[in-house]
Amino acid sequence: MSNALNERYRQYLKAEQAILVTGQSYRIGNRLLTRADLSAIQAEINRLRAMGATEDDNEPASEGYRRAKRVLFRD
Repeated sequence: MSNALNERYRQYLKAEQAILVTGQSYRIGNRLLTRADLSAIQAEINRLRAMGATEDDNEPASEGYRRAKRVLFRD
């Protein structure tokens, strides 16, 4: 898969982690500030994963993925 797609996937995973650790929104006085929409980030993560993105550029999209090759024996 392309390195750009994998990089985008890793960035979304970092954003999800940041939201889960620090919270999605916070309040200062009477103002409520929202960092990002967790459900939108998770939806994009799922879409990128469905497109074949991985965290490792050298790793196939799924563990069971194998490239098939055909061997033709000649006499």
